[in-house]
Amino acid sequence: MREIGSLPAIFHLSIIAALFVAQFILPPFHHSMLTRIMVLAAYASGYNILLGYTGLMSLGHAMLFSTGLYSVGLTILYLGFEPLAAFTVALISSLVISLLLGAITLRTSGVFFLIVTMIFSQVFYLTTLYFNNITYGDQGFVISQYLHPINMGFFQIDFADRTVKYNLSLLVFSVAFLLSLYVSRSPLGLVLAAIKENPDRAEMLGYNTYRYKLIAFALSGTIAGMSGAVYALVFSYIGSSLAFIHNSINPLLWTLLGGAGTTTGPLVGTMLMVYVIDVTSSFTESYLVVVGIALILIILGFPKGIVGSIRKRWLTWLP
Repeated sequence: MREIGSLPAIFHLSIIAALFVAQFILPPFHHSMLTRIMVLAAYASGYNILLGYTGLMSLGHAMLFSTGLYSVGLTILYLGFEPLAAFTVALISSLVISLLLGAITLRTSGVFFLIVTMIFSQVFYLTTLYFNNITYGDQGFVISQYLHPINMGFFQIDFADRTVKYNLSLLVFSVAFLLSLYVSRSPLGLVLAAIKENPDRAEMLGYNTYRYKLIAFALSGTIAGMSGAVYALVFSYIGSSLAFIHNSINPLLWTLLGGAGTTTGPLVGTMLMVYVIDVTSSFTESYLVVVGIALILIILGFPKGIVGSIRKRWLTWLP
């Protein structure tokens, strides 16, 4: 990173350091909660590149997340792949599917783009149900018994160890988090911001807006697939429910709640929403109503999202 000594870079590295230290302090429940939050925040960070930086709202990201998820699960279950090989397949598959999906859907714009991405995602979801003899449908399958420890010489990676799970989640979040920061401060980020502001003007200035949108879509989709792959390795569960449309809506809500177009917004939004749902569901069956009211109040108080509003009012240096 060119500006590693800058305040935003130090701030982001400090967040990663704080998350690393947290594993030695937190009680077991919050340790496992943060493990899940970091994987989902990585997913939201990828989505933010598309929504926050480029201004494209997609409902197809459940398909991309599940591409990574199923690539890991199916290659381990049926082909006997080791975790690292399965993860590599997941990354390549996610990139290819993202490029193909983006190449088709980016021919549309606005609400049509939203609908077309949703249609593709729902077709993928229905496919996982139709081929339930392979995917096990909504029931899903578990791969924990196939995740054998990896001997790295001086140490061993045991996927059953909660410390390994935590640090694997931290790793995928750190990659997505720092990549998001890099994009926001790079020439690519400036072009994406111009496209978000006025795509016609960006086109007149000589930028191929379709190509730049495709780059953003591919980056966003690959991060989503990477997050899905790590989700499979950390939680060992692969099921069709994770390909359903709600898993496309979730990163949208997390990003808007935390602050679209901010690098730390997806983490804040994901953490807040996961904890609010967990707390409210413990004392009422109508927890979604409570969550909805809480989200409305937060949005009214922070119209640009929590981090977005803080940046506008006080910390203008936040990317």
